[in-house]
Amino acid sequence: MAGQPSEYHRGDMDIHEQVATFHLIMNITKWGSLLIAAFLVTSVLWFCTGAGFLAGVISGGVVLVLGSIFLRRGGGH
Repeated sequence: MAGQPSEYHRGDMDIHEQVATFHLIMNITKWGSLLIAAFLVTSVLWFCTGAGFLAGVISGGVVLVLGSIFLRRGGGH
Protein backbone atom coordinates (compact mmCIF):
# COMPACT_ATOMS: atom_id res chain seq x y z
CA MET A 1 0.00 0.00 0.00
CA ALA A 2 1.45 3.31 -0.99
CA GLY A 3 1.13 6.24 1.38
CA GLN A 4 -0.83 9.32 0.52
CA PRO A 5 1.16 12.35 -0.61
CA SER A 6 1.51 14.90 2.16
CA GLU A 7 1.99 18.65 2.42
CA TYR A 8 4.49 18.10 5.25
CA HIS A 9 8.15 18.60 4.42
CA ARG A 10 10.57 17.85 7.22
CA GLY A 11 12.60 20.88 8.34
CA ASP A 12 10.65 23.51 6.43
CA MET A 13 8.49 24.85 9.27
CA ASP A 14 9.34 28.16 10.95
CA ILE A 15 10.03 27.38 14.62
CA HIS A 16 11.06 30.82 15.92
CA GLU A 17 8.04 31.05 18.23
CA GLN A 18 8.71 27.62 19.72
CA VAL A 19 12.36 28.51 20.31
CA ALA A 20 11.39 31.82 21.94
CA THR A 21 8.91 30.04 24.21
CA PHE A 22 11.52 27.45 25.19
CA HIS A 23 14.04 30.16 26.11
CA LEU A 24 11.38 32.05 28.11
CA ILE A 25 10.48 28.95 30.13
CA MET A 26 14.16 28.16 30.77
CA ASN A 27 14.81 31.72 32.00
CA ILE A 28 11.74 31.70 34.25
CA THR A 29 12.85 28.35 35.68
CA LYS A 30 16.45 29.31 36.42
CA TRP A 31 15.72 32.77 37.87
CA GLY A 32 12.73 31.47 39.83
CA SER A 33 14.88 28.70 41.30
CA LEU A 34 17.47 31.26 42.37
CA LEU A 35 14.81 33.37 44.10
CA ILE A 36 13.39 30.32 45.88
CA ALA A 37 16.88 29.27 47.03
CA ALA A 38 17.66 32.75 48.40
CA PHE A 39 14.29 32.87 50.17
CA LEU A 40 14.85 29.43 51.72
CA VAL A 41 18.34 30.32 52.97
CA THR A 42 16.98 33.51 54.52
CA SER A 43 14.00 31.76 56.10
CA VAL A 44 15.98 28.83 57.50
CA LEU A 45 18.64 31.02 59.07
CA TRP A 46 16.07 33.45 60.44
CA PHE A 47 13.54 31.01 61.91
CA CYS A 48 15.30 27.66 62.38
CA THR A 49 18.65 28.67 63.86
CA GLY A 50 19.88 31.15 66.40
CA ALA A 51 21.53 33.28 63.71
CA GLY A 52 18.64 35.73 63.54
CA PHE A 53 17.17 38.08 60.95
CA LEU A 54 20.29 39.99 59.95
CA ALA A 55 22.40 36.88 59.33
CA GLY A 56 19.56 35.38 57.28
CA VAL A 57 19.14 38.46 55.10
CA ILE A 58 22.89 38.79 54.55
CA SER A 59 23.24 35.11 53.63
CA GLY A 60 20.22 35.25 51.33
CA GLY A 61 21.66 38.34 49.66
CA VAL A 62 25.00 36.60 49.13
CA VAL A 63 23.23 33.62 47.54
CA LEU A 64 21.24 35.99 45.33
CA VAL A 65 24.28 37.99 44.18
CA LEU A 66 26.50 34.96 43.55
CA GLY A 67 23.68 33.13 41.80
CA SER A 68 23.00 36.15 39.58
CA ILE A 69 26.64 36.35 38.59
CA PHE A 70 26.76 32.65 37.84
CA LEU A 71 23.51 32.63 35.84
CA ARG A 72 24.45 35.67 33.77
CA ARG A 73 27.61 33.95 32.55
CA GLY A 74 25.54 31.69 30.35
CA GLY A 75 26.78 28.28 31.41
CA GLY A 76 27.52 26.02 28.46
CA HIS A 77 26.83 28.33 25.51
